[in-house]
Amino acid sequence: MVAIGLSAGGVARVRFALSCLWEVMAGVRVIRDPGRHAIHLPWANRVRPRLAEVGLLDGLLGQLVPPAPGYLPDFLTPPPAGLVPDLDQELAVLRATPPETVRAQLDLCPGPRPAAVAALYADPDAGLRRLAEEVGTYWRLAVARDWPRIRAVLDAEVFHRARRLAEDGAAGLLNDLHERVRWEGDALLISQRHCDAPDVPDGSGLVLVPSVFVWPSVLSIAAGDVPQLAYPARGVGGLWECPAEAPDALGAVLGRGRARLLAALDAPRSTTELARRTGLSPAGVSQHLTALRAAGLVVTHRQGRSLLSSRTAVAEALLGASA
Repeated sequence: MVAIGLSAGGVARVRFALSCLWEVMAGVRVIRDPGRHAIHLPWANRVRPRLAEVGLLDGLLGQLVPPAPGYLPDFLTPPPAGLVPDLDQELAVLRATPPETVRAQLDLCPGPRPAAVAALYADPDAGLRRLAEEVGTYWRLAVARDWPRIRAVLDAEVFHRARRLAEDGAAGLLNDLHERVRWEGDALLISQRHCDAPDVPDGSGLVLVPSVFVWPSVLSIAAGDVPQLAYPARGVGGLWECPAEAPDALGAVLGRGRARLLAALDAPRSTTELARRTGLSPAGVSQHLTALRAAGLVVTHRQGRSLLSSRTAVAEALLGASA
C-alpha cells in the first residue's frame, strides 16, 4: 500500500497531464509480457517483429524496463508538463537527469546489472543520450502510427474526468480512477503488490497521468518533487477495434458521411482522428460537423490545442433508435 498525503490543500494541486514517456515505458512492458495485457495483443503482435528486427528490446531500453511488477526506475518517467505531450521535450528532461539520481535509482534494481545498464551506471550522461535515441526509435517503430488514436483516447479521458470533477467533486473523481485507488481521510491510498515505496506527506500535490498501455493496473511514483499516478484511460477496450458502422436507416436520413461521423463519435474526437477513422477528408469532416452542430447532434469543446467533438443526447437517441 502506498499513501500519498492529499488534504484539501493537496487536492487543490492535483492536475492531469499526458506523457509520451509513460506510454513508451508501459508499452515496452506490454511487449515483454503481452499475456498480461490481452487488450493490446493486436498492437503487440503487429509491432513486435519491427522491434525485434532492430534488436531494440535487447538494448538499454529493454534492459531498464522489467516485466511487471518489477521496479521501473523513476527517472524514466519525469513529471509531464501538461496536456500537450511532446516527446522531444520529455527526452530533454530525461537527458538532463542528474548522474547521482540515475545511480541512486539503479541501485534499487535487484539482481546483477546487464551490460548496457552497467554502462549507464558508469557514465550516466552518455547512457542517457543512448537511451533517448532508443526511445526515439521505439516511438517511430511502435507508437507513431497509432499515436492519433491513442491521443484521442487520452484526450477523451481528460474531458470525462473534468466533467466528473464538476459533477461529483474531488472525492468522486479520485475514488473512480481505479479499483486499487481510493481517497480516504487526508491520503490517496494505492494498493500495489510488491511495492514498499515510502509514504508522501502532504504539500506537493499529485499528477494524474491517464495511459493506454498501463492497463489493467496502476503505476505510482512517490519519489521526486511531485508524486505521479498513471492509471488506465477509459476507452482502452475499443482502442484497436474498427469504428462501429452507422445504421443504414440513419444514413438514409442524414447521409452516409454524417451518419458515419456520429457512429465514430463514441468518444470525443478531433477532426483529424475522425478523418482517419471514417475515410473522409478533414475538410469534409469539418463541413459535416458544422451541419451536425447546427442540428444539435454534436457539441465541440477545446482541449489544449485541439478541438474535440462529441455526440449529444439527441444523437445518442437517434443512433439507438435506428440500430
